[in-house]
Amino acid sequence: MKYYYFYLSILVFCIFFKEPTQARLHSHSQTKHNKRMESHNHQKLSYISQPPSPPPEPAAANPPQNGNWSDVNLDVRSFGAVGDGKTDDTEAFKMAWDAACQSDSSAVIYVPSGFFFMIQSTIFTGPCQAGIVFKVDGTLEPPDGPDEWPKNYSRRQWLVFYRINQMSLTGGGVIDGRGQKWWDLPCKPHKGHNGTTLPGPCDSPIAIRFFMSNNLTVKGLRIKNSPQFHFRFDNCRNVHVESIVITAPALSPNTDGIHIENTNGVEIYNSVISNGDDCVSIGAGCYNVDIRNITCGPGHGISIGSLGNHNSQACVSNIKVRDSVIKMADNGVRIKTWQGGSGAVKGVTFSDIHMDNVRNPIIIDQFYCLTKDCTNKTSAVVVSDILYSNIKGTYNIRSPPMHFACSDSVPCTNLTLSDVELLPALGDVVSDPFCWNAYGVLQTLTIPPVSCLLEGVPRSMLDNDIDSCST
Repeated sequence: MKYYYFYLSILVFCIFFKEPTQARLHSHSQTKHNKRMESHNHQKLSYISQPPSPPPEPAAANPPQNGNWSDVNLDVRSFGAVGDGKTDDTEAFKMAWDAACQSDSSAVIYVPSGFFFMIQSTIFTGPCQAGIVFKVDGTLEPPDGPDEWPKNYSRRQWLVFYRINQMSLTGGGVIDGRGQKWWDLPCKPHKGHNGTTLPGPCDSPIAIRFFMSNNLTVKGLRIKNSPQFHFRFDNCRNVHVESIVITAPALSPNTDGIHIENTNGVEIYNSVISNGDDCVSIGAGCYNVDIRNITCGPGHGISIGSLGNHNSQACVSNIKVRDSVIKMADNGVRIKTWQGGSGAVKGVTFSDIHMDNVRNPIIIDQFYCLTKDCTNKTSAVVVSDILYSNIKGTYNIRSPPMHFACSDSVPCTNLTLSDVELLPALGDVVSDPFCWNAYGVLQTLTIPPVSCLLEGVPRSMLDNDIDSCST
C-alpha cells in the first residue's frame, strides 16, 4: 500500500499541565448511529422485570469493501514503531499523527494487531486539515507504574487529544492503563501502613482525555486498568461512544469508566463497564446526554455529580439513562451534590433499568461528603424534575432501595416515580424508602410503597429564584 510521508516539525506545548510531548492533530470518520434499541422483555405476572438482552460484543472496525480506509493510510511501524512492549514508541506515534493531521484528505493511523506499543504521556494536538481515524487493533500501554514514569512528565494524564474536530478512535484492540502500581500507592485509600491512607501528592494519570474537541466517535475498543479515569471528555461537543468494554477491579480507586464535564451532545450506547468507581459520571456543565443499553457493575453505578464542591456553580440538564442493567454495584442511579454549591440539576429521566443486587438502586444525596467534618450550608444545587420510570429488580439489604436525602434549605422538587418495583436480594423483609425534604408524586403504586414524599412545592422555592442556571 502506498503511504504518504510528511516530515514535519513537532509542535510541543502544554495545555493545563506540564506535558513533555505533543503531536499535531486528528480526524474522524462519520459513523452512522445505530438506531436499533434493545427492548426489555417483561413478564406480565412478575413483579421483577427481566433485564435487557445481553449487550453486544464490541463491534470490530472492519475496513470498507474496497479495502481502503481512506486516501492516506499510516501504519505506525512505517514511522519506526517497534511494538515489542519495551521500546519507547512515542516519537513514532507523534510522527504518524503529524502526517495524518497535515493531510488534506482524511487519514487513518493504523496500530496493527499482535503488537504492544509503549507510549509516554503525550498530547495529540489539532486542529487538523481533515478528519482522522485512529484505528487500534494492537495494544497500547503506558510505562508500568509511577517508578517507570518519567519525572518531568505529567502524572495527571496519559493520552490527550486536544482541539480536534472529527475523529474516530476505533478498532478491535486494547488500551491497557497498567494501573495496579498506581492503585497500590500509600496515598490511595487504605493502601498505607496497617490500612491507613497517607497524606501527600497522589496524582495518577487519566488514560484517555479529549479536551476542547468536537464530533468524536469512540467505538469497539477494550480499555482496562486505568490508573484513574478511563475516559474523560472536557469541553467537548457531539460525542458518540458505542460498543466498548471498560474493565478494572472493583476495589481500584477512582477508576471511573467515562467522565464528562462541560460537554454536550453525548451518546453512550451498547457498552459494558465494570470498575472501582462510577461507570459513567456526569459533571458540571453537561446537557443533552443520552445513555442507553449499558451493563454497569461492579462499580458505583451511573452518577450525576458530584456537583457544587467548594461552593461552585453546577448546571446539568436534559439527561437520559435508559434500557440498562446495573448489577452488584454500590449505587444504581445517583445524583450527588455538596452542601454550599449553586446551580441546578433538572430534566433527568432514568427509565427501563434493571437492578441486580444493588446497594442503593435510587439515590439523591445532597449531603455528599468525603470526610466527617462537612457542615450544612444555606445554599445547595437545586434538584428538580427527575423521573424514575420502570426501574425494577433487587437491592442489597444493607441500604434502603430508595434514598432521597435533600438539602434542608433547598428541597428536591417534582420527583416522579412510575412502575418502580424493588425487592430485597436476600430474605423477605422489605426496607422502607428514605426521604428528607423531598417533594414529588407517584404515578403508580411502587414496591416498596413510598409514603414519605412531600406534596406540592415548598414556599422557599416559590418565593426565591435560587436556580442560577440560564434557561
